[in-house]
Amino acid sequence: MIKVVAKNFAKENKIDKILELAKKLVGKTVKEVGCIKYEMYQNTKEPTELIMLEEWETVEDLNNHMSSQHFKRIVPQMAEYLRKKAEINIYKKVI
Repeated sequence: MIKVVAKNFAKENKIDKILELAKKLVGKTVKEVGCIKYEMYQNTKEPTELIMLEEWETVEDLNNHMSSQHFKRIVPQMAEYLRKKAEINIYKKVI
């Protein structure tokens, strides 16, 4: 099992645009083979901090997701509304 934590830092006046794009991304991604969970959360203390929490069955499934047309189309659009580059960390289950 693979978990991904993607931390996004929205420009303050662009949160709604990111959420609009994220909703499209989530809608398509949850239908992908190997996708267990794909959800976005907003920090209650810092609303411009948005976290995408992902869970994938295999690394191959994650790689297929990142190669998908919707990912390659939507993620760069989201990046336009960030105040700094997203932090993406990938974790594997060890215990």
